[in-house]
Amino acid sequence: MGSGSGTACDITLNTSLSDEERARWQDPDTIRRILRDTRTVAVVGLSTDPQKASTFVAAYLQYEGYRIIPVTPKGGTLLGERTWPDLASVPDPIDLVVPFRPAHDCTEIARQAVAVRAKAFWLQLRLLNREAAEAASAGGLDVVMDKCVKMEHGRFQGGLHWAGMNTELVSARRRGR
Repeated sequence: MGSGSGTACDITLNTSLSDEERARWQDPDTIRRILRDTRTVAVVGLSTDPQKASTFVAAYLQYEGYRIIPVTPKGGTLLGERTWPDLASVPDPIDLVVPFRPAHDCTEIARQAVAVRAKAFWLQLRLLNREAAEAASAGGLDVVMDKCVKMEHGRFQGGLHWAGMNTELVSARRRGR
C-alpha cells in the first residue's frame, strides 16, 4: 500500500469534531505534508514511564528517524535526548509540537509553538482544544487535532495493519514452527 492516497489512507475514526472541523484539522494532505517535512518533534509532557502513550509515541517516532525533543520540567535526559523545561528554552528549530498534556494546557502550548516559530501543532487522539487549534492556525502553523501522530505515520507510511498494529505478516498463513 505505501504512502499513496487510497481509501485505506483516508479513513476516519470516531471523533466529536464536526464535518467542517474534520475537513480543517484532519485533512489527509496536511497530515502527509507534516509527516514528510518534519525532522524535529518537540514532545511536550514526555513521560519517564515507558508505558505512557507519550513515551511509546515518541520512541516510535524516534525509531522512524525523527529527532525527539523532550519538553518537561523534570530535567535530565529522555530517549537519549536532553530535556528542556519549555519550548522557549529549546535552542534548535522545531518542526512539530505534540503536547501530551491536559486539553486546558494546550492553548498556552500552542501560543508557545507560535512564538518559537514551529511549523506544525498536533493535538493527539481525543485531545480536543479548539482555542489551541485556532491560536496555532492563526499563528501560521499547520494544525492536526484528534489524531494520533503514530497511527497516522503508520497509516501513510504503510506500517499500520488493519488491526491497529504492524504485524509484519504479508499473508494470512501461520508462520512455520
